[in-house]
Parts: sequence; structure tokens; C-alpha cells
Amino acid sequence: MIRRDVAAAWGGGGLWLPVIFLVLVASLYPFAVGPDARLLNATGGGVLWIAALLAALLPIDRLITPDAQNGQFDQYLVRGISDESIALAKMLAHWIGFGPPLMIAALPAAALLKLDAGTVMRLEAGLAIGTPALAALGVLVAALTAGLRSAGALSGLLALPLAVPLLIFGAGALHEGSGAALKFLAAISLLLVAITPIAAGAAMRAGRE
Repeated sequence: MIRRDVAAAWGGGGLWLPVIFLVLVASLYPFAVGPDARLLNATGGGVLWIAALLAALLPIDRLITPDAQNGQFDQYLVRGISDESIALAKMLAHWIGFGPPLMIAALPAAALLKLDAGTVMRLEAGLAIGTPALAALGVLVAALTAGLRSAGALSGLLALPLAVPLLIFGAGALHEGSGAALKFLAAISLLLVAITPIAAGAAMRAGRE
């Protein structure tokens, strides 16, 4: 399941989508606030966190609904694979599909925003901890909205408020001596990763009834 979903995510240029998205955001942001290096260094990391969240939400309408509608989940259930295992596989595949490419794209994006070396290291550490939570959040919201009308727009409306703690502590971890923010980010990430297979599996079962 993971191999199939990763191949689908990276097929047709999907591998480059989060990379291009992040670099475009980093390229356009200086035009909005000006070329002041000190201002870009102070705010650029937070902008990249917002871009990472949006990149995680780009494929949200393709995570659960297509397989639920074409009977793929029913075939997994017949083979004895539980809904929770399906949700876990979806979460891992979603993270592989956007997480590592996003962390690589953060390096040229950080250069465009004139982030110093220390901020870049803390940004990469935060993304390594926080992107699994973004993937979990995407799968959870996709499972909750599967089959609903205008599911894509509704998914965004649900996911953005839930992602606020990740953005707060992810951006807070960019400052020197912000170990507490990084620990809170790790705690939230662990919580989301732990509960998503259970909650998403229950939502998938409810959607079939």
C-alpha cells in the first residue's frame, strides 16, 4: 500500500510539486516585504512553515476518497487488513510523498530568504519533527471528509485551525535557545501520529455504514 501510494504521489511530476511550491513562496515573499535581510531572516522561517502546511494539504482530496469510491479499501478488508492499518499506511505514504522533498527544498528557499545557518538548522530539525504531524493531520481530515460534497474546501477549513499549534511551536523553534518550543512540537507530533490511525480508521468505518 505504501509503495503504491508513494508511486502515485511521485508520478507525473508529483515529486517536484512541494519543491516548486516552497521555492515559489520563498521567491515571492521578498517582493511583498522588501529586500531587508534582517526582516527576511526574522520572518522567513515562519513563512516556510506556512508553505509546508499548504504543501501537505495540496493532495488531501486524493488521500482517502478515490480508494474509498473505487472499492480499494473493500479489497484490503477482505484480505484481513484493518482500517487502522490502512490509515497508517496512508499516513506513512503521504509523509514520504511530501516530507523529504520539502526538507530538501527548504535549503534553497532559506537561501532566498537570507536565513542564517543556525536558523536553517533549526528549521530543518523542526520540519523533520513536524512534517509527520502534518501528514497525519492530512490523512485524518481526509478520512473525516471522505465522500462529502466540496470535500477539498472543507478539508482545508478543518485542517488549518488544527494545524495552528504546529505552526506556533514550529515557528517558535526557529529562535536560538528555543528548546522548549521544539519539545512541544515533538509532543504534538507524537500525539497526532499516534491517534491518527485510530481516529481515521473509525471515520473510514463510519463512512461505510
